Amino acid sequence: MLDAARHTVEPTLRAAVGTLPASMARMAGYHFGWWDEYGTAVRAGGGKALRPALVLAAAKTVGCTGPDAVPAAAAVELVHNFSLVHDDVIDGDETRRHRETVWKVFGASPAILAGDALLMLALDVLAHCEHPATPQAMRTLGATVMELLDGQSADLAFESLSNVDLSECLTMAELKTGALLGSACALGGLYGGATAPQLGHLTAFGRQLGLAFQHVDDLLGIWGDPTVTGKPVFSDLRNRKKSLPVVAALTSGTPAGDELSQLYHRERPLTEAELNRAAQLVDLAGGRDWSQDQADDLLVRALHDLHACAAQNRADADLTALAQLVVQRDR
Repeated sequence: MLDAARHTVEPTLRAAVGTLPASMARMAGYHFGWWDEYGTAVRAGGGKALRPALVLAAAKTVGCTGPDAVPAAAAVELVHNFSLVHDDVIDGDETRRHRETVWKVFGASPAILAGDALLMLALDVLAHCEHPATPQAMRTLGATVMELLDGQSADLAFESLSNVDLSECLTMAELKTGALLGSACALGGLYGGATAPQLGHLTAFGRQLGLAFQHVDDLLGIWGDPTVTGKPVFSDLRNRKKSLPVVAALTSGTPAGDELSQLYHRERPLTEAELNRAAQLVDLAGGRDWSQDQADDLLVRALHDLHACAAQNRADADLTALAQLVVQRDR
């Protein structure tokens, strides 16, 4: 399904990127893995294509078997990649998808402009779609971007705070990640002709799945294999990010949590040995098990909403498979 979604949406993405000024297009194409920094065609990894797959599967769930939802799938993928380009600049991450990030190759300021261009392309792709659902879809996607930015702002603010409440961290993750997956499913429903109740269930399914995704992403950010994830080892710990398992550990009231707090609040950079110790402490304080349990529970709740949406036609196999992939993935 992921491969099919990627192949289905890529022509629309390429056509959209082709409308950008040459400087923007070169960075966007590099980020998507279509060519190298000089514009020579390559075939590097372009991401999982989870979000466009969710759009297309949501449309299928409510009875859409044609191409109506493809522009929405492309728009959601463009918004996602806008956020990735900016996140890499903000976090200082030098690798993504097993190659150097856009800012590392082209510079931070040009990368910010490239991210802005991807965001505008997302709205442009929808604006050129003549489907009757387009006005509502544009409002939905615009509201989602504002939630995403609010979540990113909270994530940044947490880095300078000595104490972050777990509920605050969950709200941040719901905004930063849950909102876009919820929007992906909502847009698929809109272009598939969903009823109002179906749209509500699809949105709830996606938002819960998005929070589960963030739990798993945070776990992989600590214990994932860099050769599989394509992300730097211990990147979140190195940047003292208040990720979900970390905050669960810091607020656990355990000796391990207290020791982790001492490491996290040091001014000097952590050594490799200290980074390894920090990962052990998150585990010992229960952060690892808590996040995995939360992801599993969110999957159950998401599937409940999905089954309620598809009760009449049971066309939920694709979304069910994608939801299970989110919780069981290793990258």
